[in-house]
Formats: sequence, structure tokens, C-alpha cells
Amino acid sequence: MINIAERHKFILDKLQEKGYVSVVDLCRDLDVSGVTIRKDLKLLEDRALLFRSHGGATLNNPYTNDKPVNEKEKIRRDEKNSIGQAAAALIAPNDAIIIASGTTVLALARSIHPKGHLTVITAALNVALELLRYPEIEVIQLGGLLRNSSSSVTGPYAEKILEDFSCSKLFLGVDGIDLEFGLTTTNIMEAHLNQKMIATVQKTIVLADASKFGKRGFGRICGLEEVDEVITDKGISDHTVKAMEEMGIKVTIV
Repeated sequence: MINIAERHKFILDKLQEKGYVSVVDLCRDLDVSGVTIRKDLKLLEDRALLFRSHGGATLNNPYTNDKPVNEKEKIRRDEKNSIGQAAAALIAPNDAIIIASGTTVLALARSIHPKGHLTVITAALNVALELLRYPEIEVIQLGGLLRNSSSSVTGPYAEKILEDFSCSKLFLGVDGIDLEFGLTTTNIMEAHLNQKMIATVQKTIVLADASKFGKRGFGRICGLEEVDEVITDKGISDHTVKAMEEMGIKVTIV
């Protein structure tokens, strides 16, 4: 049986290779118990060498913090623009869609060039303003409590309006995607509004750059079983892609 130093080296090497390790896989590879692996992961986390997550560990901090929208917009801008362009290609003539809030869905709004009439319901003021330049787009702006950090609204007024609509697609931005915990955002009221949006549409499409995977925000939106498609960039790990595809989620990488 290998010693503790060798186990730790094996774990860290696997993390560098894949970005994520599971307790189950480590138990099998190292032929030790789950108790031993969890102790190893805690020791390595105490040394700031990894972050423990449900069922394993990751190199990235799994907990997200809320940032102002103008600051978020500068992060991974090229990836977000590519994701937005791929998402825009999914919009059909005479479609009725919901665009949630966030900088990645704002990139989508900037990539929309309508072919025929389009109806867009949105919680985001910056998305609505971006789409106002097109006479072919009918924009329905949800009302409610305005969040300065995201330039979007939340609350019961916005949720109530959604009860009167049925749309084909929701384009949803998130702060975190965890394979076990699901989709999350940093604001619980926004998470609740997102839940109402999912109930209003036939198809939920998540727009998220690779940095969002393996992270958790404070407010849980839903489990991954409610997601139809994820559009992301090539920084995503093969492990995460395979896991989502096994759940029946279409993964589009740009």
C-alpha cells in the first residue's frame, strides 16, 4: 500500500490533469477507503492545494461572489461573445423567448439579428436596451425590484407576469454549475425568478463559460435534469462534458 505522501501526489497530479477528482475514483485507483480519501482531501484543502466539493475535489474555488455587471462584463469577454453568437443561431423567425440576466446573455442580445418578428421577455434592463434598436423585436420588460449589481429585476411582480406567457426557449446565465447541486446564482430572489422562467418555456438553454463549472452560488435555481442544452467554451473539462451528456443534456462547445 502506498503511503500518505504518495497518495497526495497522486491526487494533485490527477487534479492538474483533469481539474476534478471524485472520491469514488480515488478509492478505486488507490485501493483505500472513502474515509481515508476524505481525510486526504481535507489535509490538502487545509494546505490550500485544492477545494473540496460534494463527492470530490477541484482546483477552483467552488463558491462564487456577486460582482457588478460592468466588472463581470470584462471577464472572459471573447468566450462570452462566442457563446452568445452560438445561442443567437438557435432563435427561429417568429420565436417567443425569454432572456434572463447576466453578461453572457447580454452577449447573446448583442448577437441577435432578427429574421422576421421576435418576441423577447427579459428581466435585464441592459438586454432590453440592446434590443430596442430593432423594430422587429417586441420587448416585454419584467418589472420589480431592480438589482444594481446585475441591472436586472427580481421579485413577485416579475414572477407574476410570467404566469401569462408561454415561450419556446429560455436563455439562462448562471454564476455556478455543479454536477450534483445544479445551477446556482449569487442572489436567492434571482434564483426564484429563474425557476419561474424555466416553468414558462419548452426548452432551457444555459449559457456559461468554462469558469462557471464546479462552482456554487448562494441561490439554487434547479438541478441539471431541467436543462436541455448548455453552450460553453473549449475550456470545459472532458469529465464535465461526459457527465452532462450522460444526463441527456446537449453540450455545445464554441
